[in-house]
Amino acid sequence: MNSINFDGRLGADAQLRYTPNGDAVLSFSVASDIGFGERRTTNWFNCQVWGKRAEALQRFMVKGQQVTVYGQLTLREWQDREGAKRLSPDVRVVELSLQGGRGDEAADEHQAAYQPPRQQAGAESEKAATPPPPPPPSARAPKAETPAGDLDDDLPF
Repeated sequence: MNSINFDGRLGADAQLRYTPNGDAVLSFSVASDIGFGERRTTNWFNCQVWGKRAEALQRFMVKGQQVTVYGQLTLREWQDREGAKRLSPDVRVVELSLQGGRGDEAADEHQAAYQPPRQQAGAESEKAATPPPPPPPSARAPKAETPAGDLDDDLPF
């Protein structure tokens, strides 16, 4: 088995289709950059996720979404319009992680699914007795400010 691990961004929204047997297949292309400056190049990988994961991931797999992919690599041979043989790297995804990036709108939508239900306007007495819900896991606590004078006192020189 040829394994590959890479990160990049989706070049277009993922496409969900079904095989004649009814299996779900989510197909998408990932652009992965190598190098920097004038030596920067982009490799494109055609990826597929199969089964129930394909159906669950579809709504989050939008153009620009940053992902990290681990999967099985195969090279598919094909001919271009001029008849020249080309190779295309195809990846059957084993693990997929959604990262920050363009898909933040989808991530916000996903996070909203975990918010507690809102109370109705008529439930004023319940509001007073019920403490506010805790912040979502992604909310960060503000950093404590350190007075400028305290930093200089601890320096040994």
